[in-house]
Amino acid sequence: MRAVQSDTLDSLDAYAAVELPKPAPAATEVRIKVAACGIGFVDALVALGRYQVKPPLPHIPGSEVAGVVDALGASVSGLSVGDRVIGQARGGFAEYAVVPAVAVARIPDVMRFEQAAGFRTNYLTALHGLRDRAHLAPGERLLVIGAAGGVGLAAVQIGRLLGAKVIAVASTAEKRALAARHGAEITLDREVDGWRDRLKAAVGCGIDVVFDPVCGPLFQPAFRSLNWGGRHLVIGFAGGAIPALPANLPLMKGAALVGVDVRQFAQVFEADKAQAQLDELLGWVGQGKLEPPVGRVFPFDEFRAALAFAYSGEGVAKTVLAID
Repeated sequence: MRAVQSDTLDSLDAYAAVELPKPAPAATEVRIKVAACGIGFVDALVALGRYQVKPPLPHIPGSEVAGVVDALGASVSGLSVGDRVIGQARGGFAEYAVVPAVAVARIPDVMRFEQAAGFRTNYLTALHGLRDRAHLAPGERLLVIGAAGGVGLAAVQIGRLLGAKVIAVASTAEKRALAARHGAEITLDREVDGWRDRLKAAVGCGIDVVFDPVCGPLFQPAFRSLNWGGRHLVIGFAGGAIPALPANLPLMKGAALVGVDVRQFAQVFEADKAQAQLDELLGWVGQGKLEPPVGRVFPFDEFRAALAFAYSGEGVAKTVLAID
């Protein structure tokens, strides 16, 4: 099978297309013929050895795949060869991927593989963060920073479905228009000078929840804009350097700085709850309540460019590598 692999994490240039044996599923695993693999900022970090957890070598990038079940392990039940599925894989830049059956879910017929490949992590992060960690209530004001990115757009859509008034922050007019098309009622630029004044003029009051996958220059201005009892969700650090917050600010506002770690939620501490939420999200797709946008789709041979693009943060929605 074709795959993308590297023996080092020194640079993206070290990755090359290789021929590898088709993997065989163990008793509790499923083999997926991969149609598409989602690529996020974290995938690029891992590929470059800059993530907090280093992958074993040789490394095949990609962790979210969509495709068709090709083979079942002897102990697997509830899935069939030919099922259209998503899976949390190790090594998604390949024609075939072996995935634990517990990390596989069927997708609705209306869902394209390109949509599915970028769905699981982003939408589960958004729902877990907004519902479980922020306890977002209908009518509350939700500020989403980086609202045109994969997890940002997911938060815009989920926030709207949970009944919030969504304010989207993005860098360009085109990105703000995209967020508006997917449920944001108010959009705002991210220029720091005068930003809090522009927010107050647009909203008319403070905000209740911040969904922040960037944690960049707007980290403290957004926290200062919270209402009493507000919650600021820390999703990630796409903005680069990790910012600091004076400890007196949460005290003065009765506010909370809340971490959201979907990996530990789904894989370590609350796997059953995470699976139920994923089923709920996929149900919303099947019912037409949720239509995941697709970012830029790269052909297989442009795998280095795809990783570089995901790392740049310039894209919208989830970047995808088409495998088949």
